[in-house]
Parts: sequence; C-alpha cells; structure tokens
Amino acid sequence: DIDSTTVFLRGESGTGKNLIAKAIHNLSSLSNRQFIAVNCAAIPENLLESELFGYEKGAFTDAKKRKIGLIELANGGTLFLDEIGDVPLSMQVKLLSFLESKEFRRVGGSTEIKANALVISATNLDLDDAIEKKKFRQDLYYRLNVLPIKIPPLRERADDILLLTNYYIKRFSKKFRKPLIKLGPDAEKAFLRYRWPGNVRELKNLIERFIILSTIPEVTFDDLPTVMKECLLQRGSEASSEVIPELNFEEKLVAYERNLIGNALEKAAGVKTEAAASLGISRYSLMRKMNRLFKEQDDL
Repeated sequence: DIDSTTVFLRGESGTGKNLIAKAIHNLSSLSNRQFIAVNCAAIPENLLESELFGYEKGAFTDAKKRKIGLIELANGGTLFLDEIGDVPLSMQVKLLSFLESKEFRRVGGSTEIKANALVISATNLDLDDAIEKKKFRQDLYYRLNVLPIKIPPLRERADDILLLTNYYIKRFSKKFRKPLIKLGPDAEKAFLRYRWPGNVRELKNLIERFIILSTIPEVTFDDLPTVMKECLLQRGSEASSEVIPELNFEEKLVAYERNLIGNALEKAAGVKTEAAASLGISRYSLMRKMNRLFKEQDDL
C-alpha cells in the first residue's frame, strides 16, 4: 500500500519532481486530503525545525503563541519534502526519528504528537556521494528509499515533450485568459530535437512566455529563443560533420560551405544581407556561392 510507505524521487533539477509527487498523491487513496510541499533548501537552517515540527508558546523569544508545523498539517495526507539532500545533519536525526515512529514533539514541547502521512522526498543531489562525505545519514537514506523512482531528464522522454507542451499551453492560456496557441511543424520538430538542459522547468517557462507575448496563433522556428536555436544549429553541424569523413576532399569542402551558409541563413531568418555580414562576405558573394553550391546539390 503506497499510502503507508515512503517514496523517493531522484532526478536532475527541473525534471518535474513536484509534478510527479502531486500525481502520486492524486492517484493514492489520499487524493481528497491535503498535499503539503516543503522546499527544504528554501528554509533557513535555524527555522527548518520550527517550520516542520511547529513550536509551543514561549519556546523562544518571539513565540507569542503555539504554531502548528507542516508535518502536523500533513497528518492524514501527503508530505512532500523537496530538496531533502539539503537538510542539515542535526535535522536529519529528528526526521529519521519521526519517520520511524510517526511521532514528534513541537519545539519547546514535551508531548509526543502522532502524525501519519505519505512521505515523498526528492533530490537532484548524488546522495551516495553525500553519504560517503558524511553530509547525509545512511540510515535516513535507507528509510526514505523504500520506493525509489528515478526520473529521467526530459531529453530522454521524447514522448512527454509534446504532451507537456500541450498541457502547459492549456494551463497558461486559461491562467492569463489568452487564446490557445500551437506549435508549427518546424517548431514542433525543434522541440523534439532540443536537449532541454533545464528539463521540464525550462519547457514550462518557455510556454508561459509564449502565451504572455503571443500575438499569432502558431509558434514557428523563428519565434524560438536565440539560445535554443543556436543549440539546435550546433547539433545540426555536429550531425553533418559525422557524414563528411565519408566524402572525398572536394566533396568535404562543398559540404562544409553548404553547412556554413545554411547555418548563417537560419540564424538570420533567411535575410541574405545579414547572413552575408555574419560570414564576412558581401551579399553578391553569398548569392554567387549559393547559386554554385546549391545548384550542384540539385544536380546530384
């Protein structure tokens, strides 16, 4: 029964661990209960204990009244501990104690409080390395790692790219009350070829930007961010260079020139004057080379 265990999500930053944690919660029998998410890296070390466990009135100078902690709020539902690898060692001991007993004490309190929740934790850190360096407790790792889930980066989940794109288009169109947009064929192909170093977070932010700034119903290759287009063009150059060694010397030179001019034209969105300037030649020289090089290609 997943509702009574601990789930451990591992993956690169931005792979959508929060989305997957929510999906696990929604698919469990706790879907109608609270989902409490805690970014452990975003809470200062000296405040983390009181945020998680709460505190009693008078526990410290500013404790004017009792505060219910996030663990207590998650009782009966799901507790998502994101960036668990950033929890300091002193807190790791207390977390382990809670996970094993399902009991804890508020800061400044003496009464044991029970809290039973599905605990999902996540990290993008190499915890094996952290354990070896004595920065993460091995016993806590074993307790969290009952049901491990490895989340592959977006570049390895081609089937998810367009699904997530359509999801975020609908989500942000509704949020900003903007008309739906779609990817044109060239933009769709680019989305599938791009490596997405920022993973789902990068995709999400890009779609949000498109929706906010959109004035046309279809996104084309020209509308993509410059960095993204440059990465795609570089990948195209690398792919082309893999074929060149099979050609003779003259054919290699022709292929190289075609590739160079093709990249310059794509970066300049087809404006030949700009493409020529980036290559350091005149527009006339560019046109002459294009007529020679691409005519030769058509004759093959």
